[in-house]
Amino acid sequence: MSHPTFSSLEPSPIDSHLRGLDYSVVQQCMHCGLCLPSCPTYELTQMEKHSPRGRIALMRAIADDELEVSRSFAEEMYYCLGCLACMTACPAGVNYAELFEHARAEVESKNILQSPKRSLIRQLTISWLFTEQRRLQFLGTLMRLYQQSGLQTFIRGTGILKLMPKRLRDMEKMTPTIRSRFTHELVDTITHPFGEKKYRVALLSGCAQDLIFSDVNLDTAEVLARNGCEVITPPEQNCCGSLHAHNGEWSLAQEMARKMIDQFPPEQFDAIITNAAGCGSHLKHYTELLKDDPIYASKAVLWDDKVKDIHEWLALTGWKAPKNQPLKSQGVTYHEACHLVHGQKISAQPREIIQSIPGLILHELPESSWCCGSAGVYNIVQPETADILLQRKLDHVESTKATVLATGNPGCLLQILNGAKERGLRIEIKHPITLLAEAYRAEAKQAG
Repeated sequence: MSHPTFSSLEPSPIDSHLRGLDYSVVQQCMHCGLCLPSCPTYELTQMEKHSPRGRIALMRAIADDELEVSRSFAEEMYYCLGCLACMTACPAGVNYAELFEHARAEVESKNILQSPKRSLIRQLTISWLFTEQRRLQFLGTLMRLYQQSGLQTFIRGTGILKLMPKRLRDMEKMTPTIRSRFTHELVDTITHPFGEKKYRVALLSGCAQDLIFSDVNLDTAEVLARNGCEVITPPEQNCCGSLHAHNGEWSLAQEMARKMIDQFPPEQFDAIITNAAGCGSHLKHYTELLKDDPIYASKAVLWDDKVKDIHEWLALTGWKAPKNQPLKSQGVTYHEACHLVHGQKISAQPREIIQSIPGLILHELPESSWCCGSAGVYNIVQPETADILLQRKLDHVESTKATVLATGNPGCLLQILNGAKERGLRIEIKHPITLLAEAYRAEAKQAG
């Protein structure tokens, strides 16, 4: 199979993504306005164009040949967080996720925002770096050496960063700590179940997850194994394509989807497990992405059925709740990652897992399903709005007095982790599955 090249950034052969959509999708919106209070950008600006209803009106005008794709339209599509809270609020079931991705693909196919700088950045990241795991791990290794050698600490201590533009200084602060080992160095290709084998599942290691939170993948494999699963975790995995789809690279997203299906034939597994909300939301929509592919269309239908978020899978099959109190009593609050609660409609399951762990007391987080500002790369491309949302989230986290915050997405984990550190907020930030894995280990240690 051919690998994606820089030519993937050329205009799509589709004449118009929005005009080519099933028109029933475009006209679903009743303009009732019930989505408005759920939209973070509308709540901030009170401007109709910054609302889901306003954006859909713009999309429909293009589909109806009443409006041309302009720079203002393009900028509006990229001002949207893509948090999908409007889909939860919508009484008509408008598929905003599909509209949103096609709108951005429309922008990219028309090269509306093209500039030498932007093109270079997209080529190096979306089209090159995030199409091969080896490239990501090579970059991760360099960053790890930079951090662990003390060079990062030295450079920060010299004050030389103050000479950099503010935007670059802010981005440097956001640099994640790279784990000492990647997923393939922590998790065996085959993790055998503890006791009777009930299921055979595949575990997706992810991109950012692999570099920054590989320990969460280890925790996930262990939790699955303790609940009767044989876990298959190939050492070399592909990107799922969510980054590409969310940033208008439709053809490249399709290519990534085909590679994932080839690597994890869905008929060979009882489930394909993801522990990253943003990836999971995209992974469950390969049917739409590949519906016109004569080879992969039917495979994609089975794929979508087999992909399960880890919380969802445990709730479907049942999990062994720790019986003793292996953990000290502590308050936990839960932030709902947008693409878990709005994209996948998974809300109760993570809470149920947390509440099943003796010693943990769940404190509900005000506005738990309100976006934290991470939203993929939104905190990089729209830092001001992202920071407003982050501070709002941190205010609510502080109000709970919890000592642990749990959330099921690497972007949210990193965003809130960086924000808490900057604010001086003393709180542990963990994946819910990490809490369950820690409880299992503590219980096993107690048992001797």
